[in-house]
Amino acid sequence: MFRWLRNSFLTGIVIATPVGVTVLLIISFVGFVDRVVKPLIPVSFNPETYLPGDFTIPGLGVLIAVLLLTLLGALAANFFGRTLISYGESIFEGVPLVRNIYSALKQIVETVFSGKANSFKEVVLIEYPMKGLYVVAFVTADGNQPLKEKISEDVIALFVPTTPNPTSGFLIYTPRVNTIPVAMDVEEAAKLIISFGMVTPDKLPIDVQESLPEEVIPKTDE
Repeated sequence: MFRWLRNSFLTGIVIATPVGVTVLLIISFVGFVDRVVKPLIPVSFNPETYLPGDFTIPGLGVLIAVLLLTLLGALAANFFGRTLISYGESIFEGVPLVRNIYSALKQIVETVFSGKANSFKEVVLIEYPMKGLYVVAFVTADGNQPLKEKISEDVIALFVPTTPNPTSGFLIYTPRVNTIPVAMDVEEAAKLIISFGMVTPDKLPIDVQESLPEEVIPKTDE
């Protein structure tokens, strides 16, 4: 009986934890946006002004933010909007420190939302920090010409994430020949990193397995 209770309790934790954390993150995000956006809405235009008592509309700030971003995108599609945005960008680019931050963020956002970030979907293994040790890395881009002249013609940029937070890490450059291709998508690699290696893909293709040392091939239960 005790074993059954313990197993049932642990199973409940396994089921409830991801659901609870996901719901908590969504509620926190919606609440944060509401707190930021709602104070910016004029009282006469705020629907909550006409509701009885202290009743509030959860997600109203998110809805307003989505509408404003949609209007901004529509405005940027015409000549007047493009001119206005270009004028605003010239102001940012005139300030030394702000210019660097704005330019970097703009390039990242444009890369992510333009659908051209195909290289981010490639996962490889590299020997780091010493021979015989392997880490998971993401190919982010090909090296530019100055790097090719100094390193190699096939030099690539790799983002090496840290465990358990894959959003932090560091950037390295290496010839592609130093990398080992892995039949794993970004989502699977992220799970591998977040779980400290406990969640691994079921299997790798035979050709990839043959290119890997035995100790780095994920083990699977028969």
